[in-house]
Amino acid sequence: MNYQTYQPHPDLESLVSCYWTLEVPAADDAQRQRIIPDGKIEMAFLFWDDIKRYTTEGDFILQPRAFVLGQTLEPFYVEPTGYVNSFSVSFYPYGFANFVSVPIKTLANKETPIKVLFGEEVATKLEQEIIEAADTQHRIAIVEEFLLKRLNETATVDTIVKSTVAALLETKGNTSINAILKENPAKRRQLERNFAKQIGISPKQLGKVIRLQSALKMLLNKEGESLTNIAYESEYYDQAHFIKDFKEFTGISPKEFLGNENMALSAAFYK
Repeated sequence: MNYQTYQPHPDLESLVSCYWTLEVPAADDAQRQRIIPDGKIEMAFLFWDDIKRYTTEGDFILQPRAFVLGQTLEPFYVEPTGYVNSFSVSFYPYGFANFVSVPIKTLANKETPIKVLFGEEVATKLEQEIIEAADTQHRIAIVEEFLLKRLNETATVDTIVKSTVAALLETKGNTSINAILKENPAKRRQLERNFAKQIGISPKQLGKVIRLQSALKMLLNKEGESLTNIAYESEYYDQAHFIKDFKEFTGISPKEFLGNENMALSAAFYK
């Protein structure tokens, strides 16, 4: 498996977390991979064989060749049908709302073909250019030209939403909405409403995902560290609280996560 990340243009770095590529050789015994929430929205392009996403234990759909994956709050499984080669844009929680007119909450927990968001003609042209590009740097140039043009055509995200996300990211999810709005407590209802529209989940849910991200990175990069220490450093109330949130978003315990062949892809994203 070859996973690489690339940084965005300075004009997009406040909205785009990174670009990434994933290449996985075809295998007769391909394993299902459990994908866990990370608080971001992804725009992905698949170039070779299909990827299954399981909707139940035995049922699956084939992911579109060019799609946007909205906010997710539960883990899900994917499985390659052969050789995987893909290029993706990873947006910060508030980032993607700058490029589309639909409410972000309508994208949650599913893949939406880009033609639904940008129109058939525009989406087909973008997808074809990405497929025919000579290399990753060329693909980045194509998608950045597209995004910068869209950015000039759409309204920016509400300031209160962006500042709330920034505070959650800065504190690794460990700040309350009351603390963020201490100067303007009356704006809570407005924040909740705009958050659902522009981010796709509530501020509390995003905070929990961001805090889990921090704990996951610590778990992967400090193997051997006790769960109690990880829980403490991530500002969970106690180890039991950490394990409860971990299971909620990954479906398994922290100890089961380490070394689990079904989590290899998610582990690569977090390391």
